[in-house]
Amino acid sequence: MGYRIAIVGATGNVGHEMLNILAEREFPVDEIVALASRRSLGTEVSFGDRTLKTRDLETFDFSGWDMALFAIGSDATKKYAPKAAAAGCVVIDNSSLYRYDPDVPLIVPEVNPKDVHGYAKKNIIANPNCSTAQMVVALKPLHDRAKIKRVVVSTYQSVSGSGKAGIDELWNQTKGMYVPGQEVEPSAYPKQIAFNVIPHIDVFLDDGSTKEEWKMVAETKKIVDPSIKVTATCVRVPVFVGHAEAVNIEFEDFLDDDEARDILREAPGIMVIDKREDGGYVTPVECVGDFATFISRIRQDSTIDNGLNLWCVSDNLRKGAALNAVQIAELLGREVLKKG
Repeated sequence: MGYRIAIVGATGNVGHEMLNILAEREFPVDEIVALASRRSLGTEVSFGDRTLKTRDLETFDFSGWDMALFAIGSDATKKYAPKAAAAGCVVIDNSSLYRYDPDVPLIVPEVNPKDVHGYAKKNIIANPNCSTAQMVVALKPLHDRAKIKRVVVSTYQSVSGSGKAGIDELWNQTKGMYVPGQEVEPSAYPKQIAFNVIPHIDVFLDDGSTKEEWKMVAETKKIVDPSIKVTATCVRVPVFVGHAEAVNIEFEDFLDDDEARDILREAPGIMVIDKREDGGYVTPVECVGDFATFISRIRQDSTIDNGLNLWCVSDNLRKGAALNAVQIAELLGREVLKKG
């Protein structure tokens, strides 16, 4: 006996990936439905070797469905997620709407799986921000060994994090650089993204940080440990898929790079590729389509007593979004619902 699963926002990038990953991981599905807005009604999407026609989210009845994986914006989630939850369907939400709600668990299954039991307060589980998800997978096993005091992270985030509009803008601007008369002015971003980097993701806050940076701080504290100090600089780069992060970690106890490497090799969800030679590290184009979070460039930081640097790369549409949501569904099924 399997689960009845609804994919909400099935026609978007993350919705497509959710369907792909559910099929790839052979999630025990009894019945699956693809939901979208009325303007996408009847659009066909793939689920393994099957083709699904999208149904209307507006009129859908979630009664009798086990889980709904939401991949729509916060405004639409605010309208439909409570309806699904009230009907007894557990919502796994990819938007930012519920991440900071104390009654909604924020889950990365490799990091805080026990928190999943808190879902019953609202029948909702939140999926973290893409840049946070991959980072905390790397932080948790190191924190368990040497207790992290402070993290300084700079991100290199791909345009797919902005959805189709970001991907299209990079593609069209890049072509336009070579074809006179076909230049494309910035629209999805405040400045040109082709052959450029933009130190601005989401809106600016009063203290000068951006909301993306604030998310990394707040979510790391909620998922791993509220005592960890985090400072972030989030940057959009001209890469289609795959987020990279340069992470500097200060520990309470000494941890050398060899032991850190061994710990990370044994940690769930991580692949260590760290050779001190040309090409002995992972870049975004190499992580696309993979489930793992890749760690490279592990080395001591000699400027502080107990410091390490590392390079962290992951497919943001997978671990940063769809994969983590599916892993939450697997965890919920294994620990709570126990049907599959």
